[in-house]
Amino acid sequence: MLRSLALLLFLLLPVTARSEHTPVEVVQAALDNWRGRSSYMEQTMVVHRPDWERETSMVSLTLGDRDALVRFTAPAKDAGNATLKLDESMWVFTPRLNRVIKLPASMTAQSWMGSDFSYDDLAKSDRIITDYVLAFQPEEEVEGRRVYVIEAIPHPEAPVVWGKEVLRIRDDFVLLERAYYDQQGVLARRMVAGRIENLDGRPYALELRMTDAVKEGHWTEVLTDQGRFDVEPPGYLFTQSNLRNPRAWRPR
Repeated sequence: MLRSLALLLFLLLPVTARSEHTPVEVVQAALDNWRGRSSYMEQTMVVHRPDWERETSMVSLTLGDRDALVRFTAPAKDAGNATLKLDESMWVFTPRLNRVIKLPASMTAQSWMGSDFSYDDLAKSDRIITDYVLAFQPEEEVEGRRVYVIEAIPHPEAPVVWGKEVLRIRDDFVLLERAYYDQQGVLARRMVAGRIENLDGRPYALELRMTDAVKEGHWTEVLTDQGRFDVEPPGYLFTQSNLRNPRAWRPR
């Protein structure tokens, strides 16, 4: 009798109180919205510290859900520094050293170019799906929009540094916030989306700010100046050869 009553109450709940998606589907849709089948972005990165601030320009490309290339274009002292991700492997190139270096998996969560973002963040990695168990938390509402709250707990054997992550994803699959907690459950950093506008036919956060929750006044913003989705970047862009000797390319 009690089980029947509980089932009846569940069925009478408003549809908006129950998700028609799984947590993995929601996170995958947010990643797909972020990078498309492929993408080309021209961006500005601002690294802020209590006593200084640095601004750089970069171009980032993704191909499928596993490959990505990020290259700095300005200022001159940073131009040419680049990161290439191919499936689970990642390489960096520094013109000053004229060397291509493969990063061990343990380093991909480390600071990228002295910013508050990691290599995985800028390469738009999908490790949140492969290395974590995802579960819904109670939903929220922001400015009249439904927001999925998803807790991500790493698999015991996963090569990740975080104890858990919490994602907030709007009902149109824009990632609003991603919070990272250390192994003791203490908030370590938080990424928050800003200025959500239409970009090449989809809702997109043109500002992403990653804030260090431990070091006051430490944050980094990535500002998207222009971007295209579902472009057709040539395969040679995603090679170690192109990492060292870049060939210019922009979508038409």
